[in-house]
Amino acid sequence: MIGQTVSRYRIVEKLGGGGMGVVYEAEDLKLGRHVALKFLPDELANDAQVLSRFQREAKAASSLNHPNICTIHEIDEADGRTFIAMELLEGQTLRRMISGKSLEIDTLLDLGIQIADALDAAHTKEIVHRDIKPANIFVTTRGQAKILDFGLAKMASKGTRLSASESTIGSSDEHLTSPGSALGTVAYMSPEQVRGKELDARTDLFSFGAVLYEMATRALPFRGESSGVIFDSILNRTPPSVVRLNPDVPADLERIVGKCLEKDRNLRYQHASEIRADLQLLRRDMESGKSAVPKTEATARTLPRRLVWSFAAIAAAILIVGSVLLAWHSFVYRPSESPTIRSIAVLPFDNAGNNSEMDYLGEGMSEEITNSLSRLPNLTVMARSTVSRYKSRQDDPLVVGRALHVDVVLTGRVAERDRDLTVEAELVNVATGAQLWGKRYTRRANDASLLQTAITSDLASQLTPQITTKERDKVARVGTRDAEAYQLYLKGRYHASKSTAEGLKKGIEYFQQAIERDPSDALAYAGLADAYIRLGEGFGYVLESDVFPKAEAAAIKALEIDETLAEAHTAFGSVKALYKWDWTGAEREFKRAIALDPSNAHAHNRYALFLIQMGRFDEGLTESKRAEDLDPLSPTVVGDTGYAYLAGRQYDDSIVQFKKAIDLEPSATWLHAILAWAYARKGDYAQAIAEYEKMGRQAYKVSAENQFIASGLGWVYAVAGRRKDAERVIQDFNTLSSTASVDPLWVAEIYAGLGDKKRAFEFLEKSYRQHSANLAFLKPDPFWDFLRSDSRYADLLRRMGMPQ
Repeated sequence: MIGQTVSRYRIVEKLGGGGMGVVYEAEDLKLGRHVALKFLPDELANDAQVLSRFQREAKAASSLNHPNICTIHEIDEADGRTFIAMELLEGQTLRRMISGKSLEIDTLLDLGIQIADALDAAHTKEIVHRDIKPANIFVTTRGQAKILDFGLAKMASKGTRLSASESTIGSSDEHLTSPGSALGTVAYMSPEQVRGKELDARTDLFSFGAVLYEMATRALPFRGESSGVIFDSILNRTPPSVVRLNPDVPADLERIVGKCLEKDRNLRYQHASEIRADLQLLRRDMESGKSAVPKTEATARTLPRRLVWSFAAIAAAILIVGSVLLAWHSFVYRPSESPTIRSIAVLPFDNAGNNSEMDYLGEGMSEEITNSLSRLPNLTVMARSTVSRYKSRQDDPLVVGRALHVDVVLTGRVAERDRDLTVEAELVNVATGAQLWGKRYTRRANDASLLQTAITSDLASQLTPQITTKERDKVARVGTRDAEAYQLYLKGRYHASKSTAEGLKKGIEYFQQAIERDPSDALAYAGLADAYIRLGEGFGYVLESDVFPKAEAAAIKALEIDETLAEAHTAFGSVKALYKWDWTGAEREFKRAIALDPSNAHAHNRYALFLIQMGRFDEGLTESKRAEDLDPLSPTVVGDTGYAYLAGRQYDDSIVQFKKAIDLEPSATWLHAILAWAYARKGDYAQAIAEYEKMGRQAYKVSAENQFIASGLGWVYAVAGRRKDAERVIQDFNTLSSTASVDPLWVAEIYAGLGDKKRAFEFLEKSYRQHSANLAFLKPDPFWDFLRSDSRYADLLRRMGMPQ
């Protein structure tokens, strides 16, 4: 629309936008002034009833003639598109102003007084904002606060089609309710908003209190990994003390914030004018030196004046001597100005081009940089599967970094143009928001591997200044220098990470193509081995005997090429445990992988499962929690911790953990299935069956791809006393065995649930002869509790070579 004329406005440039519309700078050709034009989204503009209500609200808001409220000039329509003409502002949102740092107290009080005055003016005219948050407060270059979107926010909260999102000038979209994140409007909601009650002006005062809290501490008062957790915090939790988070805050300010955040609105401030008056009083007291005197100073006043002066003289002498010593120390032992970095998250690199087929490159390159950085000593690197959940929040690395509790965040953008590949990388300090390092790299598209090497090498020097050349080269290495092989490898990682049968098979194809291009690529062999293992490890995707030998060959080849590759040792350990039943060898491989790459969540997770298979439940749970620390948002890792609790017969903890994993990935049927087993072991059979019902028909249909899920349901039916239903599932398995490969272990567990030892051991023997990978879980799985006292059970473990 740039250059077009709409009504009497000529569009100059796009400023930003969000769910409430797109904002442009425009020139008013009639009055010769520049304004901001906001075009409403089609779903609003095309609904006559909603549009009529919006126009009434916007007209009411336009009557707010106040220096701290963004002025609405007019509402009009041109060419079927509704727009608002409003005051054009220069500056930044409060959100960006406080990102990563608390405000100076003088600035906080000045802005707070202005915002309170604006709210008082609006509430006097019975206009409630309902979405007060830093993103809806603008601070001009002259320090003037301006509340944005009066009228718009009110509409968005009344059940219309509006998705109230940040629509401030010059900023990008803000996510409202992002699962797994503390981002968004939910963090500023009042308790009555959370409960869905009728709202009045006091809801704005609670939200304003949350804004003041964040201005003072740079932290949200109510935080959590999901909207539900945040809602619980708003309703039931008291936020951490403002003074504890920022000792420079006067005690009176903490009192003001606390009164704003009263959960009972009758105990809260009743009018914005009251907050304004208290803030003004605090500012006056601070200017006159009367504010919140520390106890030490108050105590000094009670001492004789001569003694006070003596103490003051001693303190001054100490201060002078200390300053001299500090200056000498700084000169002789000049410390590095760079902050100590102990942890990092590498966000998925954004695909800055229009070709969606290039998504694999940004994601794959960020994953490989993550893997490379994990080889650095004394550095915790957040796992890719956790960080990848923040792909859509690339524009707010500070919030992401705080959510992940890391020191620094690496962001990047990848673009391809005319066969040139450009990568822009930036390292940001989460605590301060300062850029610690940034660089732009340009290579030919067939030199992508060289780009990764250059970025990782430069990063290693920034993160570990004392790193040796040999260590840096080790970190910066890539599996192949062949450009096409490297891109095929990244595509393999991209598709295999989806963990579906289709994704794994497609990933295997790309890994094989990468190996054909470069047979010396150890990483491609390791990726191939891991994909084969996941394809055959018990979910019924393919016959185990078809994939585990291939996984073993690929892992061995990777180790022949590079014995120091942790991924290869992890894959080889999994083959030894699941397929070879070489328990001693498996543990040796897992320990070697962790020694090579202590930050590798996958290695820790695989080792945890191995320890659980061995019956070493406490060790397994410890290792599983370590994996979760490194990869806290991975449904697989979180779910496997739930399995560790289940294997240790800690059913309540297991249930809590599986619910946490399901929140991360509600569609993961295996999580619902194992959660059902935990309920069944507690005797809550109705809830166990209800978990299966949540999966829909796929839980009840025995198919080649659904054996793991269906057999678990048969066992639940059996232990719940629904014998006919359990026998029906057995019959479905018998029918399936005539057309597809079936692991007899699945049928054995249903017979075990029915208490039929004879048939259970008969099918376990068949599974043993097939060398089923699922037998590796004979010790921890709950299905076999009825059989454990039988000598045939101990004999089976003995023949498998498993420690008794």
